[in-house]
Amino acid sequence: MRLWIAVISVVSATAADRLAVPLGLDAYVPAPASNPLSRESVELGRRLFFSKDLSRDRTLSCAGCHLPERAFTDGKPLAEGVRGQRATRRTPPILNRAWGKAFFWDGRAATLEDQVVQPIANPVEMDLPLNEAAERASSVAGRPLTQAQMAAALASYVRTILAGDSPYDRFVAGDRAALDAREQLGLRLFRGKANCAVCHVGTNLTDESFHNTGAGWRDGRFADAGRGRGEFKTPSLREVARSAPYMHDGSLATLEDVIEYYDKGGRENPALDVEMRELRLSAEEKSALVAFLKALSGRVVEGWPR
Repeated sequence: MRLWIAVISVVSATAADRLAVPLGLDAYVPAPASNPLSRESVELGRRLFFSKDLSRDRTLSCAGCHLPERAFTDGKPLAEGVRGQRATRRTPPILNRAWGKAFFWDGRAATLEDQVVQPIANPVEMDLPLNEAAERASSVAGRPLTQAQMAAALASYVRTILAGDSPYDRFVAGDRAALDAREQLGLRLFRGKANCAVCHVGTNLTDESFHNTGAGWRDGRFADAGRGRGEFKTPSLREVARSAPYMHDGSLATLEDVIEYYDKGGRENPALDVEMRELRLSAEEKSALVAFLKALSGRVVEGWPR
């Protein structure tokens, strides 16, 4: 049994090396046995991801909301679909989703294979029935594809969208000059007084869980209850300085706004997370936290290395 595990680990590490995983991430990029990463699947998934053919009126691709130049977000408070339709939630970041445990702000998809096709079929987003999407994807691929094969290719590509090699990662790896004094103060606050690390943990800076921080609470109710009781998924903070605006509803425009919001303990409501409380940060501490969050931006890679 030990020999079998070792062989699997070597194979996985070799595949991960070929994906050029940035510093700070696990060298093993997980993928299900039913959909192993391969150059062919990833490259097909990339073509599908950037193809507008997968929307009903051929005006929107997956990349239309997940822009590579904006760390695979779109900079809008709420996602926008075909015909100018507006969703009720912000486009979620999709960096390092290979390590995700649940997907969408409410966690309704358990796998990437399930997640990648839902925006295609959603009438407010790409509005294309999946049987038609598979037919169009077949044209892109130059061969017949089933819905499952289309989903597998898209999921494979998304698994290669990786972010790391930030000043924070270099600091953790031993380069003590990678963060300046203010950024190091921000890191100490992040892990201590500001209590950020209670949810933003691990190499991907998220607990992959769901919390009620009070975002979206207005006039005694949540217009969007998320997973239930106002709970939404903790996003990764990788490249957070490039993914404004913030919160599931895009209600906070800047990192400074986010720090102010948490400093006040969020917005009181009956199901507010027990970890939410006033922080009483000084102006210097707030500035240091923002500086540290900006130091989480580094290198984003995608696709199979060419």
